Amino acid sequence: MKIIVPMAGRGSRLRPHSLTVPKPMLPVAGSPIVAQLVNEIARVVYQPIEEVAYILGDPAFFGPTIEEELKQVAKDLGAKATIYRQLEPLGTGHAVMCAADSLSGPIIVAYADTLIRTDLSLDPTVDGMIWVKKVENPKAYGVVKMNDANHITALVEKPEEFVSDLAVIGIYYFKVGETIKAELEKTMIQPRAEGEEFLLNEGILAMMQKGAVFTPGAVKEWMDCGNPKITLQTNTKMLNILTAEGNKLVAEDVIIENSEIIPPCFIGSGVILKNSTVGPHSAIGEGTQIENSTISKSLIQKHSLIQNAQLEGAMIGNHVKYDGKFSFVSIGDYSELS
Repeated sequence: MKIIVPMAGRGSRLRPHSLTVPKPMLPVAGSPIVAQLVNEIARVVYQPIEEVAYILGDPAFFGPTIEEELKQVAKDLGAKATIYRQLEPLGTGHAVMCAADSLSGPIIVAYADTLIRTDLSLDPTVDGMIWVKKVENPKAYGVVKMNDANHITALVEKPEEFVSDLAVIGIYYFKVGETIKAELEKTMIQPRAEGEEFLLNEGILAMMQKGAVFTPGAVKEWMDCGNPKITLQTNTKMLNILTAEGNKLVAEDVIIENSEIIPPCFIGSGVILKNSTVGPHSAIGEGTQIENSTISKSLIQKHSLIQNAQLEGAMIGNHVKYDGKFSFVSIGDYSELS
């Protein structure tokens, strides 16, 4: 099994936190979004992961440090890591085809902008699967159309009239990677209007038209990281999930001086807490120091200094210095507020 991870976008809706770090690399509940996604797929797919292929954007932004972090995620799974580049935003199908050399055998394509909890339960009798989640407002999503045999017959983007309430979450299984590759190759030579993108859905629909059978897969949890407010909600959910699964979330070398940690919290290695209360539902990155503060429902990244703060629902980046009494802040990397 191979996992194909398109992640060339910068995540503009998550600024300022994605100005210096690509959105999929942002830690939520203590670990980068893309690492959690890949590890969750590997955990439930019930077969060895041979390769993880990442499709990155501009090397000036997705540089060597990010490459090494991604390679380590694959290495930890015993898998080969392959790095591809999508230098122009020409669509989801184009992104997948940037990894054309890896599109062979059984593959899972997973877009690295959400977190999930699921049992993938691959169906060996079908040509592909598309994972979905039931939503209250289907008009805001791409949804699947189903027939009586529980087969997917169409993919409809933001339907004005009701088609179904099963939203596509961005994870796809193809039993034979060469098949989707061949169909995408055909779509990419077709004439396009200026600005028109090459979409993965085109290749999937072409497979369906030739008789390929796709069925839906369901996820237990589908958590977005689209903007700071939603990312904080996802951080809370993930801390609850990781705690329920029995994960150890507080590093052994945390220094606690006259302070309290209210679980669930992630507290990274080298964190120093002085005269402070942290939690519940907070994640503190490694090397951060918190003094004379109360922090709850917040996400603070690595090597920052927080002093004299009363924060609830804050999102603070790496290498930040913050001294103040605001109740809500959203501060990007290398900022100073005092």
